[in-house]
Amino acid sequence: MRNNYIPYFVFLLLICLTVPLQAQPPHQGGRPHHGGKGRFGDMKGSIKGKIVDAETGEPLEYATITFIRKRDSSIVGGGITNEKGAFFIETSPGVFTAKFEYISYEPQILFPVKLLPRESLDIDLGTIQLQPVAATTEEVEITAQQSKLQFELDKKVFNVGKDLSRTGSASDILDNIPSVSVDIDGNVSLRGSQNVRILVDGKPSGLTGLSSTDALRQLQANLVEKVEIITNPSARYDAEGMAGIINIVLKKDLKKGLNGTFDLNLGWPHNYGVGASVNFRRKWVNLFVSGGIRYRKGPGNGNSYQEFFLPDTTYYTNRDRTHERGGLGGNIRFGADFFLSKTSTLTAAFLYRGARENNEAQIIYRDFNSSGEQTQTVLRTEDELEEEFNLEYSLDYEKKFKKKKQKLTAALQYRENTEDEGSDLIEQFTDNNLVSIDPNPLLQRSNNKESAKSWLVQSDYIHPIGKDGKFETGVRASLRKIENDYTVEEQNSNEEWVSLANFTNHLNYDENIIALYAMYGNKIKSRFSYQFGLRVEYSDIRTELEETNEVNPREYLNPFPSAHFSYEFNNRNFLQWSYSRRIRRPHFRELNPFFTFSDSRNFFSGNPNLNPEFTHSAEIGYLKYWENASISSSVYYRHTDSVIQRITTVDSEGFSATQPMNLLDRDAYGIEATFSVNPLKWWKIYGSMNFFRAITSGANVDASLASDTYSWMTRMTSRMSFWKNADFQIRFNYRGKEQMTQGTRLPISTMDIGLSKDFLKNNAATLTFNIRDVFNSRRRRMETFGSNFYSNSEFQWRQRQFMLNFTYRLNQKKRRGGGRNGGGGDFDMGI
Repeated sequence: MRNNYIPYFVFLLLICLTVPLQAQPPHQGGRPHHGGKGRFGDMKGSIKGKIVDAETGEPLEYATITFIRKRDSSIVGGGITNEKGAFFIETSPGVFTAKFEYISYEPQILFPVKLLPRESLDIDLGTIQLQPVAATTEEVEITAQQSKLQFELDKKVFNVGKDLSRTGSASDILDNIPSVSVDIDGNVSLRGSQNVRILVDGKPSGLTGLSSTDALRQLQANLVEKVEIITNPSARYDAEGMAGIINIVLKKDLKKGLNGTFDLNLGWPHNYGVGASVNFRRKWVNLFVSGGIRYRKGPGNGNSYQEFFLPDTTYYTNRDRTHERGGLGGNIRFGADFFLSKTSTLTAAFLYRGARENNEAQIIYRDFNSSGEQTQTVLRTEDELEEEFNLEYSLDYEKKFKKKKQKLTAALQYRENTEDEGSDLIEQFTDNNLVSIDPNPLLQRSNNKESAKSWLVQSDYIHPIGKDGKFETGVRASLRKIENDYTVEEQNSNEEWVSLANFTNHLNYDENIIALYAMYGNKIKSRFSYQFGLRVEYSDIRTELEETNEVNPREYLNPFPSAHFSYEFNNRNFLQWSYSRRIRRPHFRELNPFFTFSDSRNFFSGNPNLNPEFTHSAEIGYLKYWENASISSSVYYRHTDSVIQRITTVDSEGFSATQPMNLLDRDAYGIEATFSVNPLKWWKIYGSMNFFRAITSGANVDASLASDTYSWMTRMTSRMSFWKNADFQIRFNYRGKEQMTQGTRLPISTMDIGLSKDFLKNNAATLTFNIRDVFNSRRRRMETFGSNFYSNSEFQWRQRQFMLNFTYRLNQKKRRGGGRNGGGGDFDMGI
């Protein structure tokens, strides 16, 4: 393996940087907030304890603790609980009243709490039990006003709050998360790589259907509760996804009584939608329903300049494209949690997602000879009707045992997806004013029907060992069958429709994946955490082209080890190291040789002979807190074999064909940093930066298919609360120039702004206005070249967007200021 010294060098470098740090006892809860010196000078004591649900005994994470000094009623200390419900708070000695609070629970008051030198400066309050409030239609407080970024051993969790970007879709949310970017085509990248696995509630979902990019645009943001970013997944997760996994967790509130949120969106260009998420809970059942309907029409455009170097001549083409895509789409998800006992829960859910879109496109070709003289103008128009529906049925069971953290889960899921696209195409010669001069225009039509059925069965078991250790194991089976019937027809001189053999076929795709995994993790002296895992996956994949009787079976058994380590230094410093082996199986459309005919000169297709990619991924991360700021940095390295890249070739007539191929390998490494700072009480700044280098070799195909690129991307957000219950936000994105295997992707920069205002009683409603892509600069710009062609292109999927959103919260009220105490801002990084 080339450059195999890089991960060791990076590891040694980071160790050298962290050796000077001196250790001290770690805090067990949220960041403390110290009181004054008082009559005991600089003397400090500590108070610890644990807060749990009085009915279930479950720990309450992010419960709030406040200490009030008896002498002058001043607040002298406080904090929040960690994921185990525990807190550890330092404060000066004294006699206090302690107040314990949590969302939708009755507060608990404890008096007196004595922290005195003559008695004890380190006291344990034991277990504090909070009683849930009775079912009521009165308002309950929620504190998650702003989005929070938390770090766990094997993932980052972005809790979606009232961000100004939430007026859009799930795609907009992802584009607002550190490490993640969404390009103008809707493709999701993690650290610059599109080889990322997207899950919903930890599983593949009908919400993403056959085309995750379109589905994420249709899924309204108000349905998303949090997003988990897993750059180096443990053995618990699918090995699929080279850059990692993005797991979208949907809302399902378990607070007692009736509560919910309602959203109305108005946008220009045409973007209108309504959505709701409602929850109702009694003692033994929790009912939830969420959904939305949306209408949108997105204008876009693009152009390219192409040079073709043919054996006997050279000629040039200017290509201009305009389109308008969109229509009506919606989804609904409902279900129930049945609390069979205090330790057993059964969840049943149903999802429907459907869309009907009318997409129109116009392409103008202007051809020039080697002398630069225009020889012809050709106009090609397309009118496409696209219909899609997705059904999903799921059943989940969870059993908890008497032993803390011992748990058994099981899941059964069935999904059915159908996508039908029919296009009418007309191509004709015109004059320079696009007036037809063609007595016999070319008439064509295409139809693409995709249907998929899939089953998912899985079970996982966690067994605690000792105080902090655990053993976890599970099994999973995923069975999927896809059929794609693609037809292109052309009208002949007798006005008969004749099938074009080179573009017509029926593809059958069968994919069966069976997986087993086991993991063990533990802690050493409450500072060092570790976790080892091994996952084994058996893949049986078969493609069949019925028209040409081409059958391509693939069968392989692969191990996927993983390891995660975390060490806590003094002053809230954390060091993390992780490793995993990953696989990227070619997606269905990458194997399908027939799926588009909109451009008669530039064809895009799949490749049934693609092999999977395999990646070794290593990462070292460092996390540091200050009083009003926090920063997380990572150094990562990936080596990938059989890299899948889209390669363009041009034939002797000047027609280009682009399809994916397996290149030899790629080495990629980079540095990423995410930060948050509160320079003033009303001003928060947060952002991220990623610098990377990627070296790709395609010597197995052609020595010219190689690249060595340095690139970087950054995202900066400034949020100001300059007016009562109002926020102003501005966000800037930049992605630098990047060398590809056949050219260069040019830089892109965008800016978004937004303004929000809370109103009505208890801030029950929010009105938000934002502008996405203020300067209308969200355009993909590429330079592509090969042995006999050169192309310079620019493409914009959707123009600048103006959005107005109204949100109403039923039986919920907002408290300004957000959740955690202390610094950290919107991206509050807490383990």
